[in-house]
Amino acid sequence: MPIVVWQLVFFVFPLLFLLLMSFWLVKNYRMVPGFDSVNWIKMYSKGYFWDGYWRTLGYAGITTVITSVLAFPCAFTLAFKVSPTVRRWAMFFLIVPFFTSYLVRIFSWQVFLNDNGIINVLLSSIGLGPFSMLNTFFGTVVGYLTLCLPLAVVLQLISLSNVDRRLVEAAHNLGCSTFRTVFAVIIPLAKIGIIVAAVFCFILSFGDFVSPYYLGGSKPPTLSILIIDTTKSGQQWPRAAVVAITMIVTLFTIMFTAIALAYRRRS
Repeated sequence: MPIVVWQLVFFVFPLLFLLLMSFWLVKNYRMVPGFDSVNWIKMYSKGYFWDGYWRTLGYAGITTVITSVLAFPCAFTLAFKVSPTVRRWAMFFLIVPFFTSYLVRIFSWQVFLNDNGIINVLLSSIGLGPFSMLNTFFGTVVGYLTLCLPLAVVLQLISLSNVDRRLVEAAHNLGCSTFRTVFAVIIPLAKIGIIVAAVFCFILSFGDFVSPYYLGGSKPPTLSILIIDTTKSGQQWPRAAVVAITMIVTLFTIMFTAIALAYRRRS
């Protein structure tokens, strides 16, 4: 019951209010209650909205793939190649970044990525650069990785640590190489955790505002930036609600599809 009440108060009711607000109108910079689909029609007829939608979807998808690929070797090593003591310390250091503000960590990346930053200074010392990394897609991805990578490693590590070692030994006894054992035994057994980690990465990067704004330059805008721009343009909160609901529906669709795939049993 407490969980149900929590979900109703802090998720269902605000979502219903957001949906209701998307049909309101703005007159003289003030929202007027009503029921008109003009906000949906206007936003869905704008090319910049769909450009931002597909851009945000692509950014989140690319980040999810990169994060999952980078996280797996780390999680695999911690789960199978190190002692329990090292694993516990690694878990601790993976959680430490969450002790500080995500915004502070993003601002610190500006020191590294700008044209006169630490990375370009080091590259120039060997005759390379300078490379433009700030206010680019690369900068946005770096910010997304800062947010998602530690969490992905932790979630994958928990899943890989629960893999039955007897099945891994059986695969080796039957002649499987290490590479084949990973893809034929370990990944199928840990796929729920791997897919859940990927879903978390997609959700966080799809809705993130900080990285594309401070490291990506905010132009061209993602949907989260488009929400801010829309609210500043004539107090158009109903149209911003349309963007937000579109994002939520997209996330729900991808999330339920991924979870269904994770728990699907092989025939």
